[in-house]
Amino acid sequence: MVRDADPIHAVEAELAFTRVEDVVVDATGRGQRRARTLDAEESRDPGAYDRRVCRAWDCSALDGFEPDLREHGFARADLSRQRGLQAALERVRVAGRLGDADAAEIRRRLLGRSLALSGGARLRVLYIAGDGFFMRRAGPDGLRLGDDGERHGRNGHDAAVTVHADQDVDGTPLRQLLRGLAPWLFHHDSPDRSNRRSRVFLVNLWIPLDQVTRPLALMDRRTLDRRAHQLRYGLPTDSFLRRRPDMRVNDLWTFLHDEAQRWYFSSEIDAGTAYVFETLSTPHGAFILPGEARAAARYRQLTAAIGAVLRGDDAAAARALAADDGGDAEREPATASLRRAIAAMDVAIAEGRARLPALCRGEDPTAWRARATAAADRLVRKSLEMRAIALLTPGG
Repeated sequence: MVRDADPIHAVEAELAFTRVEDVVVDATGRGQRRARTLDAEESRDPGAYDRRVCRAWDCSALDGFEPDLREHGFARADLSRQRGLQAALERVRVAGRLGDADAAEIRRRLLGRSLALSGGARLRVLYIAGDGFFMRRAGPDGLRLGDDGERHGRNGHDAAVTVHADQDVDGTPLRQLLRGLAPWLFHHDSPDRSNRRSRVFLVNLWIPLDQVTRPLALMDRRTLDRRAHQLRYGLPTDSFLRRRPDMRVNDLWTFLHDEAQRWYFSSEIDAGTAYVFETLSTPHGAFILPGEARAAARYRQLTAAIGAVLRGDDAAAARALAADDGGDAEREPATASLRRAIAAMDVAIAEGRARLPALCRGEDPTAWRARATAAADRLVRKSLEMRAIALLTPGG
């Protein structure tokens, strides 16, 4: 039996909600509310959000907890037996980017598949949208990785900071694409209407490639008061999507914080398992784990040392490997996977110090650079995200 007071099963997750002062009356006249659209500069300002520390429950540590798509708004999908798909996902993980050939292969391997879900149901993937399929890469502790130049397309996307749901069933672009039929076609919950009878879902299929840092948190839909805390929001898409003029603003949802909301994440997860959640209804967002400051310090230290070794710069490599920027003063890593990743970087740093002259001369018989690069890369959160239409069917 899991006790709410037992800290082993939960971590402190700082999540970014809409501020109360940014809530306005929705102009549609249905008595609902809307969040003021933030401009590009505001959206990058941490002070533009209501940042709250929430308890996030670790699904990897909760014995017997099986999230169900209908009940909780999210579920786990088993991808582990699809060897061709796993090979393509591993290529993307190693490359650190989603190329055209691998994107086509992943789509081919998923379309028409019936995926076994936690909770016992199955989900048949009927369609995968072109502009909703992309890769996210995010550094530990909010570290930017310099991918902004690729944001048009499949790559260059950081982790999503704000708590949101990706699409308003009544909004753009669904309204235009489906001529207003989306609320009758798709299963969904909105503040002013719902459709819980349909077995057709618009879902996010979220596949973790590396998830030691910046994990995805998902809210249990049963703990959300939609009329009180769910807000319409218009997101300009010109900076990352190419759409026709009447669909440039994507209508989605943001949320106000409430203590009753319950959050989940998984600390032990890889590409053998995907998360499936409702695009139209499920609040989600990334967060920084306690202890990621230490991971970020090691990441900067090791990547600087690798670069100096490649240049043959003994002095710079020695400075990088001896550096201590205060990461050890931060809280202990919150998860076992983060502790293991930091330990691997510590081993690489210690070995680099011991073998520095030989490494800078180009003598690397045990491939230190490859192992050090892999240890650093493990700290980069990588995930694939795609928007799919799917049919929920009974298990068996």
